[in-house]
Order: sequence, then C-alpha cells, then structure tokens
Amino acid sequence: AVFNDEILADEARKLWSGDLSVECNIVAIDRKGKRSRGGLMGGKKKKKKAKGFASKMAEELEDDGSSGPFNLPKDTEVALFVAPGPKELIAIERICNEVGMGTCVILLNARLSRVEKYASDDARKLFESFAPVWFLGAASQEKSPGCLMHRAYPGKWVLARKPKIGAPKTIAIQDDMFTGDECAEAYATMEVSEIEKTSEKLAMNVAEWFK
Repeated sequence: AVFNDEILADEARKLWSGDLSVECNIVAIDRKGKRSRGGLMGGKKKKKKAKGFASKMAEELEDDGSSGPFNLPKDTEVALFVAPGPKELIAIERICNEVGMGTCVILLNARLSRVEKYASDDARKLFESFAPVWFLGAASQEKSPGCLMHRAYPGKWVLARKPKIGAPKTIAIQDDMFTGDECAEAYATMEVSEIEKTSEKLAMNVAEWFK
C-alpha cells in the first residue's frame, strides 16, 4: 500500500498493526512528508509557490542524500496507490514505465476524471488506459438530475435515477462510462410509471408542509 506521505503511512501502520489479516508493506512516495506538512506537526507552515509539471518532476526526482526517487519494494506483485494527486501521478507514471507488466498497479480514489492536465501526452495515454474497477458517484446533474453512475468490474456501467421515495432505478446500462450527452439522452427517454409520479408528488407535498 503506497500513501502520498509518511504521515498517512504512519497512520495506516498504527491502525493495521494489530490486524493479522493485513499482509502488506506500507510505504510513502514522499518520505519527507513530516517535514513538508510541518503545519500539522506543530511547525510553522510556509507558503508554497505554484509549480508547473516540470518543477514537480524535478522535485520528485531530487535526491537529498537520505532518500532518492521513490521506488517500489523489490518483487512487488501488486501496488495499491492511495488517493494520488497530480504530483504523485508523476511518480506513478515513472514506476509503471519501470516495472512494465510485471506489477499490477491499482489507483484507489485517484479521481482521474477530474484531472485537467497531465505531465505529457504519454502520461495521459497511460492513465486513460486504466480500467475503473469500482465507481459510485453522481452523474451530470445538469444533464440528468437526481442520477448516479455505478460500475463494479467486470460489470457494465449503470446509470440510475434516485426517486424521492425508494431505491435507485436503473435507466441505462452500457460498456463505457456515460458522457454528459449520454446521460441527457437516457434521462430524456426514461420511463416513469404513474405510481412513481404519484409517490414523488406526495413526497414533495409532505416536504412543503414541513417548511
């Protein structure tokens, strides 16, 4: 399990220390995390200047004598990176290029769909090739109000609408993640029974009474 810094890694070590079911190495990409997050440890927090990808790459590759560029432990079969951000993705790209297909790399809560800019076109191609294993989140509320998306690998993507009363109802299923336009099309063509319409109208009326 690979965390972004040593503070998070230490927390995981403490939480899992007595759990016999946990069998993994816990490491951190930024082994200087305790110093870099001094504001959380009682030190005075310094303002950081905005950095571009080139500066972040140089920082990630910097060797301060005590720790060089992050590397996975030898013979790692599965590497689980926890909530990596833009800086960590730079390190992960390098790791993927080094280990090739010999190591399974999993990104947990990476939120790649929210990444607007990658370090390079090669980095974009790499991370776009990752297959979402598990996803549950709101669909475009502008295109499909009250809808959410879900996927559990190797299953398909599901678009569901959450009614005012009752469990979410599936309105579309497909192989790829739904785009905004696909959400809008599915929402516009979905069928809502008279019972659902009546129940939702009743729920809205009750809500108005308690305002």
